[in-house]
Amino acid sequence: MPGKRTAAIAGVTMALAVLVLLAGPLVKSGVLPWVAGLGLFALGSLVAGIGGIICLIALVRRRGGRVAIGGAISGIGALAVLVAIIINGRGVPRIHDITTDTVSPPQFVAITPAVRGAGSNSVVYDPALAAQQAAGYPALKPLTVAKPPAEVFDTALRTVTARGWPVAIADAAAGRIEATETASWWGFKDDVVIRLTPTESGTRIDIRSVSRVGEGDFGANAHRIEGLLKAIGG
Repeated sequence: MPGKRTAAIAGVTMALAVLVLLAGPLVKSGVLPWVAGLGLFALGSLVAGIGGIICLIALVRRRGGRVAIGGAISGIGALAVLVAIIINGRGVPRIHDITTDTVSPPQFVAITPAVRGAGSNSVVYDPALAAQQAAGYPALKPLTVAKPPAEVFDTALRTVTARGWPVAIADAAAGRIEATETASWWGFKDDVVIRLTPTESGTRIDIRSVSRVGEGDFGANAHRIEGLLKAIGG
């Protein structure tokens, strides 16, 4: 009986692990709304992790055989991914609108609320976010480079297109680029606007990145901006 019970738990655990893997593609394809997909991922990972631990205990007691091995690996693996995400998200503010200029943030012109879709987060900047951003990302600032705007614009556009992001607008005269990055697994979309301003010493680069859904971004937008600044200003 104990062996059969372990085998049943292992089977359920492996099935849950598969559902966890499918959560992202199901959201990306539109089969599940993003809230349901995240719920499936979180709850499935947690329950699968419990099943994986039970299978591991069974293996230590020399019960369950190969199916318990599969249950332990898949269940604990699913739980480990969830735990890693939670750990990575600790210490970052629960916000989804990040910009190098919190006083006068770059504005979206081509990527309108209609383009972002119904139910998307607003692109109207909330000044209350500035303090949270400063606390979470104190080093995130505009970058000034000793290059003319035209040269920086070309570098910025090449950087964006090299990443495969669809460009909504690339206005060299205005020094503005707007583009969208889509997460490969979940399909979540984050919109980016790059603003270039001539200065006496060269060009000031400001970037804003806004998630279309979700309250927090686990640091994704700040990380994206940091990467863009390094690539464009390097």
